[in-house]
Amino acid sequence: MGYYDDHSQNRFREQKGNRGGVFLASIVGAILGAILVIVAIPALSNRGFLPYQIETNQNNAVESTTNNNQNQEVIQKQVAYDVNTNTTKAVEKAADAVVGINNIQSTSFWSDEQASSDEEAAGTGSGVVYKKAGGKAYVVTNHHVVEGATKLEVSFSDGSKIPAKLLGSDVWTDLAVLEVDAAKISKVAEFGDSDSLKMGEPVIAIGNPLGATFSGSVTQGIISGLKRTIPVDINQDGLIDWNAEVLQTDAAINPGNSGGALINITGQLIGINSMKIAENAVEGIGLSIPINSARPIIDDLEKFGTVKRPYMGVDLKSVSEIPAYYQEEALKLPRNINYGVALRQVVPNSPAAQAGLQELDVIVEMDGEKINDVIDLRKHLYQKKKIGEQLEIKFYRDGKQKQTTLTLSGETQ
Repeated sequence: MGYYDDHSQNRFREQKGNRGGVFLASIVGAILGAILVIVAIPALSNRGFLPYQIETNQNNAVESTTNNNQNQEVIQKQVAYDVNTNTTKAVEKAADAVVGINNIQSTSFWSDEQASSDEEAAGTGSGVVYKKAGGKAYVVTNHHVVEGATKLEVSFSDGSKIPAKLLGSDVWTDLAVLEVDAAKISKVAEFGDSDSLKMGEPVIAIGNPLGATFSGSVTQGIISGLKRTIPVDINQDGLIDWNAEVLQTDAAINPGNSGGALINITGQLIGINSMKIAENAVEGIGLSIPINSARPIIDDLEKFGTVKRPYMGVDLKSVSEIPAYYQEEALKLPRNINYGVALRQVVPNSPAAQAGLQELDVIVEMDGEKINDVIDLRKHLYQKKKIGEQLEIKFYRDGKQKQTTLTLSGETQ
């Protein structure tokens, strides 16, 4: 037993001594290895073996990493602050020029004893104050915002309202101009240049989505498309009457935003928000009337109450909408002519009548430009011609092509 105990203790002492030697050797090896690493890594780095330089002092590396992270956080905060500042400045510059529009319509109801009438808000929208002069302020909005109104009100972010007078409205461009007392108007929008816009440029929409509850709402996006052509059914008969040229943006435009402002990052007005594509499978397609297209319409509505467009004095229908039988029997068109615009009526003493045009004539060309349908005719007339100018027309009558020249007047078609 004594031997066993002594032997065990000796073995324990030997193992303990060996472990101590191994442990000491490990420490020495680790120190030597660290020295070699310290010497070797910069050399390798300098000779191009490593793609980046490594800090050899762990504490310094930690401090440097911490400092770098702090610097990156500072830089990120500064960048975010600058971007938000630009947006905030743009909104601050334009927001007070955007107002609410209340469309008030008369409603009547019958009781057993008497008939009476009342007025109620039929809808809300937005508008943009673009001018102050002579104690009056002028607001542009959408035609569909004011359509059918017996009274109109302009509302402000503090909840106050003032009456508004409708100066004029244009169904073709979906624009209208209102006049209000300027006493409560603090800001006027600054016009920008919608022709200089670029795809991807940041823009901001300001308006009153869903009415007064969300008045002055701001949404941000980009210009998603320039000169988009959107078909419009003016009289709701299921036929396309006009192609509106609009800006496309992914800034949220919701019901009540209509007539509000689309501004650029400098706070300039570059569009009047008009509509959006409202389908379940579609998201983020808002449409705005370019301000460069809107300005001449706004000027006419303010000055004349209507838009001064060239006038022919005809009632039109696209040949493509007329059955083939009537194209041949009533219009007497050659079989290879399946396009153009038929005249359903010619107003007496109008420019068309004075030029010799008659009912059932089919216009196929204007100033050398092929006219496929009513939209082509209106675009040529409204966008390329002015009041008082002459218009060269080629048309078919009784199967024969003829030509005439008319002088455009300034009445409203």
